[in-house]
Amino acid sequence: MISVYEASSGLEAHMVANLLEQAGIVVHIDGEYLQGGMGILPAMDMVRVLVNEEDMDRARKVIDDWDKMQAQSGE
Repeated sequence: MISVYEASSGLEAHMVANLLEQAGIVVHIDGEYLQGGMGILPAMDMVRVLVNEEDMDRARKVIDDWDKMQAQSGE
């Protein structure tokens, strides 16, 4: 599997994963349980959303479209 999104939290990772699953993409979240070790581990870029390599381009398009929609609603 390959990383297509680095989330700031487990919640954000699950939101992106749900979006990808709705598009029919198999998703795995990596590192969400590491956040409990913040005193020992770096606090950034620990939670990643992973997809199969053959779904990478489609997943990135879904995420890019979602990011654009989020940016437009924030204006």
